[in-house]
Formats: sequence, structure tokens, C-alpha cells
Amino acid sequence: MSHTVVTTTTTTTTSTSDGGILNLGYARSLHGLLKIAQVVVLLIAFLCVHCSSRWTDYSAFRYFEVVTLWFLIAFLIFFLMHIFRLQSKIPCINWTLTEFLHYAVGTILVFIASIVAAVKCGQISALIAGSVFGFIASFLLAFSLWTSYKITCGSQPTGAAV
Repeated sequence: MSHTVVTTTTTTTTSTSDGGILNLGYARSLHGLLKIAQVVVLLIAFLCVHCSSRWTDYSAFRYFEVVTLWFLIAFLIFFLMHIFRLQSKIPCINWTLTEFLHYAVGTILVFIASIVAAVKCGQISALIAGSVFGFIASFLLAFSLWTSYKITCGSQPTGAAV
């Protein structure tokens, strides 16, 4: 008696991008949507403070403007790098770790700037709104820090197969 065993293997690959120059699937992913939200919230926070006609403390609100504008530009650059797939063209830099460090520093500095702005606002509604959006940006940055920590420093699978 002879038995024949037939084994078939099916491999399915799914991609969130179209394979072209643009990676539009990134803009619809969780990380892409978080980056868009961070850029928008930081822009609103910056504009609320910048367009306010009365500042109660010049140095405190200049600090807030510098911090929010710096991280607004940094995260916009990271977003554009992912959209245009530029991180794969510059492999000598660990972009995942670079973004993680920007999230860590950004979370701390934007949170400090928001606290300072909230303390020094002096009941001026535009400055209060700027500090509130600063706190929202801090929360979004902390969430991105947490999700990128799982990617950057999470457990690595071992190559041993049982």
C-alpha cells in the first residue's frame, strides 16, 4: 500500500502602498494620521500664541513659539520623508531611532512650554487656547512615543524555530 501526501502552500502579500514614488498608504496608517494631527495641533498652538496681541511674559511665549515651531517643522519633515520614501534612500541613519528621540524630546519640551504658557497666560483667551493646544500636542507626542517605543525597543523575535 502506497500513500501519497500532497502539501500546498499559499503565500499572500499585502501592501499598503502602490509601489510608486509616493507612499500614500502611510497617510492613512495610524502613524501617518498621528503625524498629521501633531502637525495641525502644533500649528494651531503656534498661531494662537503668535497672533495674540497682548503677551504677559515675552520670554515665556517666545520659548513656546520656538518649541512648537521647531517640532512642527521636524514632524512635517518626517511625514514628508515617509510619504516620499526618502528614509530608504538614506540608509546610513536609523530613522526609527531618530523619530523616537524626537518624540521623547518633543514630548518633554512641548509639555514644559505648555505649562509655562498656562501659568503666564494672564486670562488672555488666545494664550489660554495656545497652551491648551500645547497640552493636546504633548498628549499626541506621548502617544506616538509609546507606539514608536514598541517598534524601536520592543521584543525582537529570535531566529530559533522549534
